[in-house]
Amino acid sequence: MSDRYLIIDNVNKIFHSKKTATHVLDSINLTVKRGEYISIIGHSGCGKSTLLNAVSGLTTATSGYVILDGKEVNAPGPDRALVFQNHSLLPWLSVYENVALAVNKVFGASKSAQERKDWILHNLDMVGMSHALTRLPAEISGGMKQRVGIARALAMQPKLLLLDEPFGALDALTRAHLQEEVMRIQADLNNTVLMITHDVDEAVLLSDRIVMMTNGPRATIGEVLEINLDRPRNRIELASDPLYNEYRRAVLRFLHEKQQKVAPLTPEASENKQSEADQRVSVG
Repeated sequence: MSDRYLIIDNVNKIFHSKKTATHVLDSINLTVKRGEYISIIGHSGCGKSTLLNAVSGLTTATSGYVILDGKEVNAPGPDRALVFQNHSLLPWLSVYENVALAVNKVFGASKSAQERKDWILHNLDMVGMSHALTRLPAEISGGMKQRVGIARALAMQPKLLLLDEPFGALDALTRAHLQEEVMRIQADLNNTVLMITHDVDEAVLLSDRIVMMTNGPRATIGEVLEINLDRPRNRIELASDPLYNEYRRAVLRFLHEKQQKVAPLTPEASENKQSEADQRVSVG
């Protein structure tokens, strides 16, 4: 297993407008092993999606770089497959056709028509959607749509699977079923996964490590928590596991306490603060 399969080295991201510059990411450094499952968690606005977009190649870092399997990332590519919270299926294509679109684009020159068909069916069967090949997205549930999105991503055989809150819009029961599916698939295929989540339980259940982001602007990695729980994992058994619950507490402590960053006061603000303190003393 390569210890430096994915390298995020000193990545900064600044968004410029006509009047302002917003420093979203500040000195992000992370290395990921091949086959590792990493969750990124933090409050809204901390740059999680910006970081994922930099890894996917959808946005370019202002400084620093991303290296995947020895090659620098500077544009989108089939070696990285991204699954969004919104399923992003084309509504006029069937379940089969949505997956076929990706497979034909990636493997059109290297696989025969029959090989591509077999591969599409294999991936849809893997996520339990082989019964709905001819249905349109409007004819299936939200959980089914996400299954198709995951099948489409896996069918590209990416080096890195990127998940941007893939279960966030689903009801609790459907989310639990899909989490189980992802754990099973990841165990079978040994995918390298980078996932954004707001769900602490989901992060602990699925991950090998949890990357905790500080608040923005100038968000950075505050802590990285290694999850030493045996696989396969059973959510019912883990509910009463002391180590599982300690991991949950550690993430919650960070999110509610340690992630807060206090910006330095400007001279004017410092003077006003001192003036307010003097007034309180005078009143007392």
